[in-house]
Amino acid sequence: MFTKKGFALVLAFVLVLGSALFVTGCAPAQQEPTEAAQIGIMLSVGGRGDKSFNDAAIEGLERAKAELGIEYRYEEPVEVAAMEDILRFLAEQEMDLIISVGFLTADALSVVAQEFPEQKFAIIDSVVDLPNVASLVFKEHEGSFLAGALAALMTETGTVGFVGGMDIPLIQKFHAGFEHGVEHINETQGKNVNVVAAYAGTTGEAFRNPVKGKELALAHMDAGADIVYHASGGTGIGVFDAAVERDLLAMGVDSNQNWIAPGNILASMLKRVDVAVFNIVKSVVDDAFAAGTNVFGVAQDGVGLTDLNEVTDVEKAGVLDDAADIAAIQELKDTIPDEVISIIDELTQQIIDGEIAVRETLQ
Repeated sequence: MFTKKGFALVLAFVLVLGSALFVTGCAPAQQEPTEAAQIGIMLSVGGRGDKSFNDAAIEGLERAKAELGIEYRYEEPVEVAAMEDILRFLAEQEMDLIISVGFLTADALSVVAQEFPEQKFAIIDSVVDLPNVASLVFKEHEGSFLAGALAALMTETGTVGFVGGMDIPLIQKFHAGFEHGVEHINETQGKNVNVVAAYAGTTGEAFRNPVKGKELALAHMDAGADIVYHASGGTGIGVFDAAVERDLLAMGVDSNQNWIAPGNILASMLKRVDVAVFNIVKSVVDDAFAAGTNVFGVAQDGVGLTDLNEVTDVEKAGVLDDAADIAAIQELKDTIPDEVISIIDELTQQIIDGEIAVRETLQ
């Protein structure tokens, strides 16, 4: 028989257990943690560390990792022939999105995207017309027009230079826009600025040959160029080396490269690959991915020049907040007259308004 004390203990246990069951039954069911979106990216030739095109793509993924919680893995092809296998490998991992960087990857992507019709793909700098591919392309000629205008307004010798990477239509768009910008300033400002140009080669190696880049830039400088703009990926590092060696000016491309040679890089033409990558990843995270062509020009803030007035956070981070380097960057910006900055602002707005249609091909 239970004693009164024993009965009280049992009753207390039953009441506690019942209370616990009631609370548990009424509590909302815990949701399973959302799995991070898995993004795969195949870089173009030149790979990570080019301080240009590929690094801009990675920057977009790093932003997506920080803001959207995604995870990513990147692959670097040694040669174009390896690209198809790399894309196929990533597709077999059932990634939420696979990004293919650069026009050189287009043929490989066309094959693999058809093999994996349920896989979402995106390609930068080329158009692949398939129902599971988003193509992200830029109006490089518009941003290069502004670079050419700035160079023409700032040159003291009356000659500016262009160094291209691989001699193909895409890089010729940079060249054509740059020349058009120079021509526009000649016509509207009464100048007579000349453009000298050369390309580093006809294969993918042309984007990772800084020795050749320096050689071409020095040749332009020997011809009188005091400002040299490049569109050549890692090859452009050699252009910057030449500018430092001769104490002249260069212009960067794709990313903000002003910090690479503080005081010798007048400005950079931004090609916002980072923005395009972030946006396409966000569309996947938001379940809003759509195939088709997305175009980024001046009007979409997809291309343009770096800040001509103040040292930016990107530039400060690039030089690790070194005071002397920051001062050198600012001193160069201070040499750009307010009148020149106003002209560049006006040209930017005219492009947005459709008053200036920038040439895309060489004459």
